[in-house]
Amino acid sequence: MQSWSFGILCFNEGATLTKVYQDVVALAESWQLEDMEILLVDDGSTDNTPSLIQELALKDDRVKAFLHPRNLGIGAGIRDIYFQSTRENVIFIPGDGQFDIWELQPYPAISEHTFLSFYRKENLSYSTFRNILSGFNKWFNRIFLGLDLKDVNWVKAYKREKIIHLDLRIKSSAIESEICAKLLVNGNLPHEIPSRYLPRLAGTSQGASLKTIFRVVKELFTLFTSVLIFRYSSSNKEPS
Repeated sequence: MQSWSFGILCFNEGATLTKVYQDVVALAESWQLEDMEILLVDDGSTDNTPSLIQELALKDDRVKAFLHPRNLGIGAGIRDIYFQSTRENVIFIPGDGQFDIWELQPYPAISEHTFLSFYRKENLSYSTFRNILSGFNKWFNRIFLGLDLKDVNWVKAYKREKIIHLDLRIKSSAIESEICAKLLVNGNLPHEIPSRYLPRLAGTSQGASLKTIFRVVKELFTLFTSVLIFRYSSSNKEPS
């Protein structure tokens, strides 16, 4: 049985975090998973999320708590999850409860040169503005990065060893584009899985906030050059 790191990223998710945590634990039990860790990352919440994370960490020794003193953005939380994880497979799960963790149930193991890429079949809850941003993101990834995933910004599960040596430069949420583009360069292929986008029951989405968008836009050139340099430096290497 492969081991797993489950990372849950939160920003004012006090109303949903416990349910997400319980679903992760129930999934692991259904797999009869013996070797796992749960990384709970709070990105500067102003509600009861930090105290709830500390409470869960005291009750469950599999839980590791990471508390940002201020809001650093989605990218910083994702980096915490990926770089602080210690198990064979790692997955980033939003703490808002909009990802159905049971969609992962058929995949207790990930093949050596594969990563799991869930994609939302429909985003009816998105505003027109956010759908435009999503369309631009897909266009940029396809044209400038050679990355043609159905939904690069939704849940992914990776082999940890495949991503920690990718020389990741991006600090914003666009880090997922950098990871996936570089994995493709190294011969790793996505297994794309349809996913339901569950309604948000509490809190406010930060994915299309002006602060988040600004962080991504500032890094687009860095993202392009990082993948380009990686592609050239890897051109004579064996797939890994």
